[in-house]
Amino acid sequence: MEYVKLGATGLDVSRICLGCMSYGEPDRGNHEWSLDEAASRPFLKRALDAGINFFDTANVYSAGSSEEIVGRALHEYANRDEIVLATKVHGRMRLGPNGAGLSRKAIMTEIDHSLRRLGTDYVDLYQIHRWDPAVPIEETVEALHDVVKAGKARYVGASSMYAWQFAKALRVADLGGWTRFATMQNHYNLFYREEEREMLPLCADEGIGVIPWSPLARGRLTRDWDATTARSGTDQFGRTLYQDGDRVIVDQVAKVAEQRGVSRAQVALAWVSRHPAVVAPIVGATRPEHLDDAVASLDIELTDEEVALLEEPYTPRPIQGH
Repeated sequence: MEYVKLGATGLDVSRICLGCMSYGEPDRGNHEWSLDEAASRPFLKRALDAGINFFDTANVYSAGSSEEIVGRALHEYANRDEIVLATKVHGRMRLGPNGAGLSRKAIMTEIDHSLRRLGTDYVDLYQIHRWDPAVPIEETVEALHDVVKAGKARYVGASSMYAWQFAKALRVADLGGWTRFATMQNHYNLFYREEEREMLPLCADEGIGVIPWSPLARGRLTRDWDATTARSGTDQFGRTLYQDGDRVIVDQVAKVAEQRGVSRAQVALAWVSRHPAVVAPIVGATRPEHLDDAVASLDIELTDEEVALLEEPYTPRPIQGH
């Protein structure tokens, strides 16, 4: 496994991050396809054995049970000082006022709940899951700064938003002398490249570590276009992200993979990882080969001709994933 600095920080992370949305009790929340604790634990162990030290979850995943499962497994299998544990705040965790969002009250409440579920005194990376237009960004950034100063998080990050919003958040942090965002977790893959217009150049210029979600487009880039999975049958959000014209891109991925004698997943991940702003794509794993492919993708260096073949069919599209 290769390790790199997380953006402009001094933190060392593996070049693959294990996304933990797939691990959570299926009867909690709206992820019916997620793996329960017994089924999840072998994947967390396998990731550690492969040298992955970077794990990403969120408070809303399976109504908090993802954090519980991940926390218990890492406590048993890993040395806390050697792993990088990330979670997020923003989504609704309970009914009524202040049960969601990025107010100071919500952030201070949710970090404590996340730490309890994870069974740890701190997270390495605490991320705002989306932009909250109902709360002044100054309030959010100062609250995140106070979470860091209280020792409950080492770094803070952001996720899917417009580049102007992220630029504003970075400016507010600088003006206030508050903790700066270290990462951007955004939507980026061969189906969705709108981030190349503004967000990725902004991150490269500001020293922000990019950790893309859905680098395999919820698995669509790894299989024939009409193939289905247990997740695709119930993933309402995923159905809004991609379009029928993207099947041409799937064909190109398959062509490059066949020529190289590797899996489609390895090709698609190698393409994401080659962008200079990308630190570690966030990869979900519900089968052993998912982790094997993710690690193997780091050894693939695509040629200019292969990149051109993969990118040629792309067509611009509306912003998706915010």
